[in-house]
Order: sequence, then structure tokens, then C-alpha cells
Amino acid sequence: MRKYLAIILCKIAKKLCKLLGRGSSFPGQVALKVCPDILSRLSLPDKIIAVTGSNGKTSSVEMIHAVIEKAGMSVAYNFEGSNQIEGVTTLIIDNCSLSGKYQKDVLLIEADERYTKYIFKYITPTYYVINNLYRDQMTRNGHPEYVLSDIKKSIREGATLILNSDDPIISSLSKTFNNKTVFYGIDENEYVSEKCESVYDDGYYCPVCGGRMSYDFRHFAHVGKYQCLSCDFSRKDPEYHITSIDLNSGKITINDKYELTMGLKTIFNAYNVLSAFTVGSLMNIDSKLIVEALNGYMIHNGRVKQFKIADTMGTLLISKHENSISYNRNIEFVANHNGEITLMLIIDDISRKYFTSDTSWLWDISFEKLNNPNVKQIVVSGKYIGDVAIRLSYAGIDENKIVMYQSTADAVAYLKDHTIGKLFVLTCFSDEGKLIKEVEVI
Repeated sequence: MRKYLAIILCKIAKKLCKLLGRGSSFPGQVALKVCPDILSRLSLPDKIIAVTGSNGKTSSVEMIHAVIEKAGMSVAYNFEGSNQIEGVTTLIIDNCSLSGKYQKDVLLIEADERYTKYIFKYITPTYYVINNLYRDQMTRNGHPEYVLSDIKKSIREGATLILNSDDPIISSLSKTFNNKTVFYGIDENEYVSEKCESVYDDGYYCPVCGGRMSYDFRHFAHVGKYQCLSCDFSRKDPEYHITSIDLNSGKITINDKYELTMGLKTIFNAYNVLSAFTVGSLMNIDSKLIVEALNGYMIHNGRVKQFKIADTMGTLLISKHENSISYNRNIEFVANHNGEITLMLIIDDISRKYFTSDTSWLWDISFEKLNNPNVKQIVVSGKYIGDVAIRLSYAGIDENKIVMYQSTADAVAYLKDHTIGKLFVLTCFSDEGKLIKEVEVI
């Protein structure tokens, strides 16, 4: 009886939330209150795909969705981004009949890394993509290895693990579990570095034995080709790998055979594309269809937006506050742009999920990469402009390049007449709206 009541109330709450313009967590919260083990009582499909990790979950899931639809299968996923237990419960029940039978061919789940142990208590993914672990939301998550301990609790017998072979923290899961494991990664290329270029190095110690790690090369941070000097842990040769990459054109080749062009020309996105290709291949989808679905694919999740301030064109890049790896990739993208650059940083609300005024994470970001002649000015707005200014000064950036406004509206007004070269804005979802209401989104 509780099962049916939970389903009915969830569906009613979903319709009400849609009318009111609210999110998708509340209906699942209602269902779980009525029937805490509701996910164990539903009839789910044979194909369940899950994606978790620090960065790239939403983008990877969106591309996997495109691949599955290209193959002619019906699929539902939490496109609204509600990736904790309540949002996932809403997703599943919303696509179930009143009897609790899921009504599509494939269930695709984006799962918050800290909530995987709850989401997959009653659900066993057919394919479980775990893409990376970085320092992220320290107040909530602590250290990546602490998050890894939560992910370990979510791995169930029978799930095929799809692991990023280049991330030693993730790859170490293959030493713990006997599940079938498939690796994906990126080969050495012209963009690798010989040493860690981040302020900190989470690849210094082996995640298996605690011994010293050695790297042949790094794509960024602790991601690359590694081996432990004390035990037999090392990067596994991936079954699916990018064998060539050109970030100028966005062209990549997978397994020396499949060529496509990325919509977003970054190493981060290359991993997302590759994870989607891997899932499609394991589902026995024709490779031509996978390439067609991924070729030139532009992410629709709002991570990149084009806008205008008067006659000035700008590009908004969304990163996570408290996630230095995400910030660093976007800073590199900006700093490597050909021509003069104006960069705007908005740091006003650190999180939209919880309150914190901790800005220690600013010191984990490699702002030194902006100490570049083509970066003509950096406009900073938000209540933490002082913290950012101090960090930029320690990065060696000329103070004459730094312009500060506590109000984002005032900063935008300044940019109307003072933008030099190409305009980029770097911020988080929690502060995105402060820019959007002042500009014209294209």
C-alpha cells in the first residue's frame, strides 16, 4: 500500500512543482518519506547507466543520452541536475506507471558522488561510470579519498565499472573490487606536462599502499600516466582511448579509428566525450551512430553561454566554487586564447546549497596562469573581492590590471565601455544569475 501511495503522491507533487516552477527534489522527498525503500519496490529496466565523479557528470550524461537516443532507444535522465537521492527518486517514479514499472528502455542516472551510497543501495547499475575525483566543496566533501570511501559503498556485485584509467584515485577501485572493469583514458600528446602544475598534488602518494608515485606525464593535476614506486599499482592500458587530439580544431581520434570534432575544445570535454563513446560501445550501439551523435555535440547544460553587454560579445564559463581543478581548466582555456583578453571573476555566494564564507580554496587555484601579457585586465566583483585581490597579488599579477566592484551590476556597467579584447566571465552557478540579469544572453 505504501508503495502505491508513494508513487501517486510523488507524481502529484511533480505536477505541482512544475506548475510552481520549483525543482525536482521535493516529489522524491515525499515518496521517500512515505516509503523509504521505494526504489527497491520498483520494476526497473535491464539497462541502467550511472555516472558519478567530481566533474563532468552532467555533460557526460547529456552526451550518453544523445548516443542512446541516436540508437533509437527510449531513455530518461535527470536533466534538471537533481542528482541526490530525492532527485533520482523523482526521475524514476516520474517515468514509472502507477504500478511501479519503469516505462522506457534505459534508465540513465547522474549521481552526486557523496549520495551514491544511498542511490545505489537498492539499484545496481548495468554500467557504472566513475570519471574522476578532485578537491571539491571542502566544507561538504573533505578530501577526495574521503569521497572515494563513500563511492566504494555504492559498488554492487554485477555492475560493470567504467573507470578513468588516468585518475589514480578512481583507477584504484579495480584493486578493491572484482567487478568487470573497463578503462578509458587519453594517450600522451602535445598538451601533457612532465610535472604537476597545480598548487597541490593529490597524485604524490599511492592510493593503494601510500607509497611514492611517479609519473611519465600528466594531462593536468594528478591525472596522467603513473606508477607506484612501492607496489604494483599503475595506470592500466585503457580499452577505449583517445589516440590523437588537437585542441585548436577540437578533433580527436578514438582507438586510432574513430574521428570526430568536439563542440567544446578542452581536455575536460575530451574525457566526457570518451566516456559517452565507451558506454555506447559497451551497449553494442553501432560505432557510426555513436560518432554521429557525438560529433560537434554542444552541451546544453548551461556550462558555457554567449552574451552581449551593449555591443561587446562575451563568453560565460561556469566552474564550481571550491573546485580548483574546474577553475584551472577554464583559466587555461582563457589564458590560451589568441589575442587580448578581459576576464571577469564573480565570487559573491560561494555555494547555493549551504552557507560558508571560507575562501581558502582560492589558494588552490593556479591564478598564476593569468600572469600573461595577453590578459589585459581582470574585473572582480562580489563580496569576496578583497580575498580575490590578495590571491591575485600573490600570483604576481600587476595590480594595475585589477578592477574591483562589489556589485556585479557596477562591474558590467564598467565593461560596457572598458572591455579590452575578448571578454570572458568565470563564475559558479550560485553567482551566474547576477550576471545574466545584467546582460543579453544569446
